[in-house]
Amino acid sequence: MLEAVWIGFAFGLGMLVRSVGLPPLIGYLAAGFLISASSEPMQLPRGEHIIEHIAHIGVLLLLFTVGLKLNLRSLLKTEVLGGAFSHFALCSLLYFGVIYTLFVPNWYQALLLAEALAFSSTVLAAKVLEGKREMRAFHGRVAIGILIVQDLIAMLVMSLANGTTPSPWALLVFLLPLLRPLLYRMLDHSGHDELLILFGVLLAVVAGGSGFAAVGLSSELGALVFGALLASHNRAGELAKSLWSIKEFFLVGFFLQIGLGGLPDLQAWLFAAVMIALLPLKGLLFFLLLVYFKLRARSAYLSSLSLANYSEFGLIVASVVLPNYLIPLALTVALSFLVSAPLNRLAHPLYDKLAARLEPLERHTRHPDEMPVSLGDARVLIMGMGRTGTAAYKYLEHKVHLIALDSDPAKVRQHQESGNNVFFADAEDHVLWQGLDLSKIEAVLLCMSDLEAKLIAAKKLRASGFKGLVVSHSMHADEARQIKEAGADHTYLTMSEAGLGIAERVRQHIG
Repeated sequence: MLEAVWIGFAFGLGMLVRSVGLPPLIGYLAAGFLISASSEPMQLPRGEHIIEHIAHIGVLLLLFTVGLKLNLRSLLKTEVLGGAFSHFALCSLLYFGVIYTLFVPNWYQALLLAEALAFSSTVLAAKVLEGKREMRAFHGRVAIGILIVQDLIAMLVMSLANGTTPSPWALLVFLLPLLRPLLYRMLDHSGHDELLILFGVLLAVVAGGSGFAAVGLSSELGALVFGALLASHNRAGELAKSLWSIKEFFLVGFFLQIGLGGLPDLQAWLFAAVMIALLPLKGLLFFLLLVYFKLRARSAYLSSLSLANYSEFGLIVASVVLPNYLIPLALTVALSFLVSAPLNRLAHPLYDKLAARLEPLERHTRHPDEMPVSLGDARVLIMGMGRTGTAAYKYLEHKVHLIALDSDPAKVRQHQESGNNVFFADAEDHVLWQGLDLSKIEAVLLCMSDLEAKLIAAKKLRASGFKGLVVSHSMHADEARQIKEAGADHTYLTMSEAGLGIAERVRQHIG
């Protein structure tokens, strides 16, 4: 009976907030608080126990899919290591002063609370970036890299504060790369159906989660590591997509769990209000540090906005070493999600309004991953080199001089190694359009998977005075209509065109 209540509350409130343009996860948070307020005291312990398991599985699956898209070399970048450690130190000092002065006179507890609030939410940031298909964009890789370093710091803080150390067997973790050939072979033989999904759950929950926990390490780190072991496999993307729905379902439990922590009192609300007031300073500190590490204002802004929230790891730290402060922290995390989620949804339009103020803060040097692009003598420009863009490139490469752009550096590198004329660029970067010479381009193919990217590209092309042909593809008729209204000449429905192509082959065969 309780399970029916949870599902009903989550669905109803998720639909309600989505109808006003907010992410459904805000509704799930509200559902948790409402259930906590309406449940009888004897009902909650069993309910929390079930939700706790569901939430944990959801977090493990999310971090496993993040690992599938992770390039470990990105963690060694100066902006990632420097940004993560510098921000943690400075933010901890800032929050320590406020908490010690206003709320907690015990310096040790105040310091632990400050450190818990210095972390950003891996779950929310990864979910937002994945939803916008920006996980592999430059700013997405920077944000995820910083989050992973933060998670490692959080595990260290929790271990030191709790007085526990990993088992000596934890050293076996360094031998895990030796398992990569075996894992590759298992993935190759998992097929494309339910066995593939079960293989992913096995690695995330059992091998990564339970395996790491058994040797005294974080189960979240284990899920991430096992995902990273498969990141370079050519079917890693397929595995991530196969886990999408099941991961989304279990993550509902995570957001419900935050609300089920209990109803906050007046002191908790006051604590949360002050911490939310400090949230812009946390984001601003990220922005200034990333600009210092040579990122352009746009990339620093988008990364900082993804990180301008409080972390579920703060709740984990509190549950272990500060149980008396769990409810105030849960409320603070929930409110930060309420602020951060809609802001991230509007990230690109907001930057267009703030660009004139933020860009003067850039350093004169330019990060090597953000070098400007020259289109040379190309007559056709393809934007987005997924399956559709790559197919179009292969068809046109010997017929016309063309160039392609993509926001995924790994994909760009792969095409360049194959000799293709492909370069890194983000269609949603308004600076790209300011410096792009389109005078020799006769046609542009919009092959990005994200609707917002295609809408921005179509508008920017027409705003820059481009008079040539703009063609796009879309999965849905309503989205196709929006793309045409933004400036595209033609928008083809992908599945319909595939059907026409098959039918044409049949017609040719039967004469």
